[in-house]
Amino acid sequence: MKRIIIAAALLATLASCKNEKQETDTENNVDTTAVSTTETAAVSFDKKVYEKKSALNTKDPHTSVTIDVPEATGTGADSINNKIFRTVREIVHFGENPSDAKSYEEVMASFIGAYEELAKKYPDEDVPWDAKVTGEVVYKTDSIVNVKLTHYTFTGGAHGYGADTSLLFDAKTGRSITQNDLFKDKKGFTALAEKKFRAKYKIAGANINSTGLFFLNDRFSLPNNIFFTDKGILLQYNSDEVAAHAEGTKDVLITYAEAKPFLK
Repeated sequence: MKRIIIAAALLATLASCKNEKQETDTENNVDTTAVSTTETAAVSFDKKVYEKKSALNTKDPHTSVTIDVPEATGTGADSINNKIFRTVREIVHFGENPSDAKSYEEVMASFIGAYEELAKKYPDEDVPWDAKVTGEVVYKTDSIVNVKLTHYTFTGGAHGYGADTSLLFDAKTGRSITQNDLFKDKKGFTALAEKKFRAKYKIAGANINSTGLFFLNDRFSLPNNIFFTDKGILLQYNSDEVAAHAEGTKDVLITYAEAKPFLK
């Protein structure tokens, strides 16, 4: 009988503690419901700006670097940010060997350092350098994110070099999207693109380079940069890619209706 009384007392104490915890949780708005999975926020972007000038210049123009890029947070952010960084590093880097910079600050220091080394070695030929990279999210859906990097570098010579670079990402994972990921029939899409390119630039006959272009092996090929826009898929050839620098960029737009049969 004594054991039964003790057991009943223990049960009553446990029930009292449980009720007190539930009441405390309710007062503090704590959700006591078990959750097996957590919802991950979709990827979003903030603007980040980095700038550095050389200390050797005493007056304008200064040798300088400006990097203005979107920084991702949320789903797949690390993958997106790493790809943007590696691309910027390749754009800004000067020299034969790839840069091993681990941050934007190191990228800028490498560029400024290369300039200052040459300026000290050849002071009579000192011409300020310049590097600018501006990035923006130009297209974003639930499945794809398109980041555009507009960049210009000048390290002496007759003129600098400006171009656009397109970076495509899976919006759900942050993984980089390649052309092979985009197309289920890349050969068919390329044929369509060539037809529209020839029509836009009035190229007749079998020779794609007959008007002064320089496609490799005289065969049309897709550009490195494919942009997604509200109107369709923009294929963009930067200056010097398939035509002389003076001709600037060349591009062709494929509407989504036209591209649909070839896309995955």
